[in-house]
Amino acid sequence: MGEQHYERLGAEAVLNLQPNSCVSVVYHPDFGPHFELLLLELDEKLLPDVLGQRVTLRGQPEEDAVLCTDSKTYAIKFVTTSNSVFLIPPSQLLSDEKAKDCDEECKDGSSGAPVIKVAPGNMELIEVAPRLDRLKLLLSENRFGLSEMSNMEIVSDRGMGNIGLYSWEDLVEKVQSSDDELRLGLDALSAIEINGYWRIVDDKCMDSVLSMLLHNAVLNDWPLNALGEKEVLCMLESDGFPCKIASHCLQVYGSRVNKDSEIDSVWKLDERKVCVHFAKQILRDGKIKMENFMEEWAHKIPSGMQASLEMLEGEILMEKLGIETWVNAFSVSSLPSNPAERFSILFRERPKWEWKDLQPYIRDLRVPGLSSEGLLLKYTRRTQPTLDVEPIFSAR
Repeated sequence: MGEQHYERLGAEAVLNLQPNSCVSVVYHPDFGPHFELLLLELDEKLLPDVLGQRVTLRGQPEEDAVLCTDSKTYAIKFVTTSNSVFLIPPSQLLSDEKAKDCDEECKDGSSGAPVIKVAPGNMELIEVAPRLDRLKLLLSENRFGLSEMSNMEIVSDRGMGNIGLYSWEDLVEKVQSSDDELRLGLDALSAIEINGYWRIVDDKCMDSVLSMLLHNAVLNDWPLNALGEKEVLCMLESDGFPCKIASHCLQVYGSRVNKDSEIDSVWKLDERKVCVHFAKQILRDGKIKMENFMEEWAHKIPSGMQASLEMLEGEILMEKLGIETWVNAFSVSSLPSNPAERFSILFRERPKWEWKDLQPYIRDLRVPGLSSEGLLLKYTRRTQPTLDVEPIFSAR
């Protein structure tokens, strides 16, 4: 029998194993549970992000961690396996001494591939909706109000005076969401960055700015579909509103008409957004009779704008009490983004829903891999006595 040659083995020996051949495996000198080593199963489309170190794990100690790329959020699920999975380190990670120790484990004197751990399972990634409810809770702790306008340009140092204020870095640390989804969440909340902190401007402050803008439009004969940005901001600043808040008002209630222009930007107020603002303002004190609501609403909206109840889908609920119809505020923006929690609140508000009333309150739900029809099947019970009547949805 010829002399056997010493050959260092590692993971490569197993990966390159040819058909009808074999290789010995031995215990690595450091064999053990090695809890710091975990297997992660990846879709090929995620490999570039992981290998390029463009992913992060996010979550607080009391939360289940999520893995985030630049644009998506993934839940991490541990899956146990029935078969033994041996982890063998690459040969370049084996020192000469360790390699020799591994080889000596083989009884026949041949080299062996050293097993450092037996993995009980692996982690899987499941795409999920970003968990943005926490974002609204954080930004609602300290909303920007009228009292702050006089000193908003004073940049304060981080410290006790900034309790309830969160920078971008703070939000990235505390909210389980990818960066792109976090930016979309900030846009949905009409948040604005002031002195390095992201804030929600409170309703009374927005009331004042918008009312003054509309007042100036009447005084100066400004067309609401062609507002010159420089003139509007200059006038609002002279009325005591900081430029940043005045500009924020244009962005919340309007849209830029000449986006590519290098000259003075021109803005158009959005009829629906302005009308919804005044409808919500009327309903802050509670429900109101429909005829009284419509009369006050028509009185508040600017001349030239036409209000209609279709604008208020997902913002109000109507209730028939005897011969009278009452209106109360019930905004989809106040509901949680978690489907189970959303449907629970909806059915507490109303045990039974017609589709035309329910649809505005669920159309924004985003659950990867589950359609709107799937959500209805999972969380509701549909009844339709005959084909010529609208279906009714109740809690499952």
